[in-house]
Amino acid sequence: MLSPKVLIPFMLTGTIWGSTWFVITGQIADVPAAWGVFYRFMLATPALFVLAAVMGQRLKLTRPEYLLALGVGIAQFSGNFLFVYHSEQHITSGIVAVMFALLMVPNAVFARLFIGEKVASGFLAGSLVAIVGVTMLLVHEWNAAPLGGNVGLGIALAIGGMLAASIANVVQANPTGRGVPMVSFLAWAALFGTIFDLAYAFVIAGPPQVPTTAAFWAGTAYLAIIGSVVTFPLHYNLVRQIGAGKTAYNGIVTVCVAMLLSTLFEGYRWTPLTASGAALALVGMGLALRSKQAK
Repeated sequence: MLSPKVLIPFMLTGTIWGSTWFVITGQIADVPAAWGVFYRFMLATPALFVLAAVMGQRLKLTRPEYLLALGVGIAQFSGNFLFVYHSEQHITSGIVAVMFALLMVPNAVFARLFIGEKVASGFLAGSLVAIVGVTMLLVHEWNAAPLGGNVGLGIALAIGGMLAASIANVVQANPTGRGVPMVSFLAWAALFGTIFDLAYAFVIAGPPQVPTTAAFWAGTAYLAIIGSVVTFPLHYNLVRQIGAGKTAYNGIVTVCVAMLLSTLFEGYRWTPLTASGAALALVGMGLALRSKQAK
C-alpha cells in the first residue's frame, strides 16, 4: 500500500481538482476560454516564484533545464488547459472530467517510451478494471447531458488536452527534470506557458476582456492558488515517486469528488450504471496502486 506521505498528496490533489470543474464552468461563461486560461496562470505564476523563493530553491536554471521547462510549460500550462477549456464549448465538463480519468493509459505508455518506466502486470490488471468502470461513467454522461454543436471536435480537443498533460507529466521526470527543484521548475514552466497563453489569447480572442465581478476573480484566485500552486508541485512529485501511470489514478478520485459535489449541490442522481462504474473504477485504482513497480 501507499505510505501516508504518498497517499495524502495523492488524495489531496484528486480532491482539489474534483472541485475545480465547477469553477472552470463559471470562468468560461464570463470570458473567452483563452483569456480564462491566461488569467488563471497570470496569478499562479508569480505565486509559484514566491513559493520557490520562500522554500530556498534555486531560481536560476541551466540551459537544458530552461528548455525542458519551456516544453513542459507549453504542454501543461498552455496545451492542456487550452484544449480542455475549448472542449467544454462542445461537450459537457462531466464528459471531459471522465475522459481525463483515463490519463493512466497514455501516462503508462509515454513513461515506457520516454523514460523506460516498466509496467507491472498488477498495474495492467487494475487498469483494465478501472477502464471498464470509467467507460460506464462516460456512457452515462454522454447519454445524460449531450450538447449540440460539434461533439466529435469536443472529444478530439479533450483527447488533445489529455495527451498534452500526459507528455508534460512524463518528460519532467527525466534525469534533467529530476535535477531541478520542483517548485522552481514549475514556476519557470508556468511563466513560459503563460506567455504563450497571452499570445494565443490575443490572436484567437482579440483584446483582453476583463471581468469586473468579484465572483469571477475569486474563482480565478481559487483555480490559480489552490487548483494550481498547491496541487501541481504535489502532483509532479508523485510522478517522480510512484511513476506517471499510478499518479494518473488521482483522476479517478477527481471524478468521484466531482460527482459527489454535484450530488450535494446540483441534484446529481446516481444510477445503477454510474454506481457500478464508480465502484469498478475505485477497485481498479486500488489494484493498480497496490502493484509493485516492475523492474
